[in-house]
Amino acid sequence: MPTNSGAREERRGRLAAIRPRLSRSAHPGQPPESPGEVAAAAVATVEDNGLRWIHIERPRLAEREWLAEHFDFHPLAFEDLVSRNQRPKVDVYDDYLFIVLYFPSYDKTTGRLKAVELDLFVGPDYVITLPNERFVQLSRLFDRVAENDETRAELFAYGSGYLLYRIVDEAVDAGFPMLRQMGSKLEDIEDELFEGRSRELVRDISSVKSEIINFRRIVRPQRVVYRDLERSVSRYRAPDLDLYFDDVTDASERIWDVLENYKEQVESIESTNESVIGHRGNDVLRVLTIFSVLLLPLTFVASAWGMNVKVPFGTAEFGFEIVVAIMVAVLVLTMLAFRRRGLL
Repeated sequence: MPTNSGAREERRGRLAAIRPRLSRSAHPGQPPESPGEVAAAAVATVEDNGLRWIHIERPRLAEREWLAEHFDFHPLAFEDLVSRNQRPKVDVYDDYLFIVLYFPSYDKTTGRLKAVELDLFVGPDYVITLPNERFVQLSRLFDRVAENDETRAELFAYGSGYLLYRIVDEAVDAGFPMLRQMGSKLEDIEDELFEGRSRELVRDISSVKSEIINFRRIVRPQRVVYRDLERSVSRYRAPDLDLYFDDVTDASERIWDVLENYKEQVESIESTNESVIGHRGNDVLRVLTIFSVLLLPLTFVASAWGMNVKVPFGTAEFGFEIVVAIMVAVLVLTMLAFRRRGLL
């Protein structure tokens, strides 16, 4: 809850007590932050109709200290805020909710999907969003709310529960364009599957399969969390807004169903591609085998007549021509036998 002037000193004392938790690095592999090394807190706030949306992107030590000074959050919530190994969850406290969600985001530098962690505090008159890195869809929504009076009035008209719904709904819907992009990649791979590029497609199939696996890994644990969120946030929304969070759950299930279909599709494509590569390898072995069988009788004839013993036509005037004729005849008969059996 927001602080007042009478409780500020008490908050500062508590801030000193939980400072060790706050100073841990929010990014694995980086050393803890020191109070002297951070700049002023970068906190963006939009307020209307008695409701505040506080947006803090990539919260550093300064922002976490600002939160500890202005809000009476539990120390464990701050510890979870710093930790980047959390599972999606909804923690219910007496007068606020602490929510951890993950959403897929496309990293242009690596060309892969990654998970963006979004931590939220939701109280009766505020919503605080804390993405661990820039989340484009959320930043765009906040900018629209800050710049457009009508959008702000619409989102802030029904309390913090409705604002939370709009934030989560915007983040969930951002996954559908990524799904369409995956579907387009799968269609392109299917079109090229029988065009002689099977070996080149192995990398493309592996890339799409990796994206689907990463997407599923992000979405799967949150299916239960959305149902928990629907029940927990009821205290901050009007009864006639119950269906809105049903929409979020439905969107999440639709994403999961599409991912299940894509998983089966990419596995089928991978199996078909391996079969095509195997058939082409078999074709090569078949041709080599046919050549070996065709040359085997010729090798036998040449070897027999090349021995230093008496052989038919060995001393004949046209012995060489006769042997060549015999070899040609054997070759023709062998080819006719192969053709009759459908091997040529």
